[in-house]
Amino acid sequence: MRHLKKGRKLSLKRDQRRALLRSLAANFLLKEKIKTTEAKGKELRPFVEKFITRAKKDDLASRRYLLRYFSKPIVKKLIEEIGPRYKNRKGGYTRIIKLGPRRSDGAEMVIVELV
Repeated sequence: MRHLKKGRKLSLKRDQRRALLRSLAANFLLKEKIKTTEAKGKELRPFVEKFITRAKKDDLASRRYLLRYFSKPIVKKLIEEIGPRYKNRKGGYTRIIKLGPRRSDGAEMVIVELV
C-alpha cells in the first residue's frame, strides 16, 4: 500500500529523480517555458512553485535556501524578476498545456510555462 506516498517515481532511483527535477527546474526557471513529458511536467509543477513562493519573500534566509538548489544566476533571476512578478498571487504560478503523444514512443508531451 502506498498511503501518504506522493509523487511519481519516473522509473528512476531517488538521487537520479532529484537530479532530474533539479535540472528541469533550473532550465525552466531560466527559459520560463519547457517542453517535456506529462509525468515529468506534473512532478515539476509543485517542485518549482515552492521555490517561486520562497523567492517572493526576498530575505537572506530564502536566498540561502534557494542557493542550496540552484546556481547564482538562477537565484538572482528568481528573486529579482520572477518573485516580484507574482507578489500579489497566492499560488498557481505555472500552466501545463497538453500537446499530444510524441511521435517516436507515444509519450504524452506537455509545455510547462509560467502564467
